[in-house]
Amino acid sequence: MIRPCDWGLERYREALAKGPIDGEIPECLLELGLLRPLAETPTLWAAIPPDIATSELVRPMERAVLVQQHTIAAIQEAVSHAEDVYREEHRESATPLRLLHGADVIRAALLQARDDCVSEMLTAQPGGSRDPEALARTLPQEVAMSRRGVKQRTLYQHTVRAHGPTLAYIEQVTSQGAEVRTLNELFDRLIVFDRRLALIPDPRHDLSTTALLIEHPAVVQYLVKVFDHAWARAEPVSMTAEQVRPRLMTDETRRTVLRLMIEGHTDAVIGTRIGISTRTVSTHIKKASELLGGRSRAHLAYLLAQSEILEDGPARPAKTS
Repeated sequence: MIRPCDWGLERYREALAKGPIDGEIPECLLELGLLRPLAETPTLWAAIPPDIATSELVRPMERAVLVQQHTIAAIQEAVSHAEDVYREEHRESATPLRLLHGADVIRAALLQARDDCVSEMLTAQPGGSRDPEALARTLPQEVAMSRRGVKQRTLYQHTVRAHGPTLAYIEQVTSQGAEVRTLNELFDRLIVFDRRLALIPDPRHDLSTTALLIEHPAVVQYLVKVFDHAWARAEPVSMTAEQVRPRLMTDETRRTVLRLMIEGHTDAVIGTRIGISTRTVSTHIKKASELLGGRSRAHLAYLLAQSEILEDGPARPAKTS
């Protein structure tokens, strides 16, 4: 929008002081409607009060805005009927995501889900060895599920292979047809029933007393894919002596510890991620330093880059100068 120029302001002041003026009129005054020719004498120009000039300028715009507002209101009114139908249908068909608070509430939800399960239960249990009391509490339920034909697959971390109570539990459930595999690193806790209902922890709260119960088909199927991907990479647990504690409990675990160390994680974080104690993490790092001649963690990281210890197969000492 044009603004009044200095000459225009002078001519406008002149018209206000002396009355209608003649002669050349600045373009800025014409565009803003501040001067208007007299009807009876078109060669004379009279000053128009600014509020009147403004009103006449904006009136067409206001009319256009009003038309748009009426159009918007008409569209909203027309769509509102469909919106009511949409909300009603969405409310009836949407599957919920519920936050469960309290260990007792979670336990009750698990019991109900186990009772309702008819074909398959998938479980991921990170954190290494499990609480013997929790194992004793769930064993009868899972044996009963197997006997009524529910297929069970469970993922643990490798460190359960060194935990007697967990191994005894695994021996009993596998004898009933359940399958158990282990990995060094495992994603978070997960239980899926019949690929229709899943429970996962809520990281915003205390993981031991909160859980999310998910029944949305797309989310549940996504979680099943995550589980299946990990399952394909995991090592089956056999109860023969040579298979319960294979090479992966030494070489593979140590490689994982060293890889996480190189990434900058502390011993405590490494232990949490692969389900072993901080002392065991330190022992793995110490033994690797002794093998390679590392004088510090930084020096060990350098030597690891020169060796094959983070690759599959036996490690060889690094070349030192």
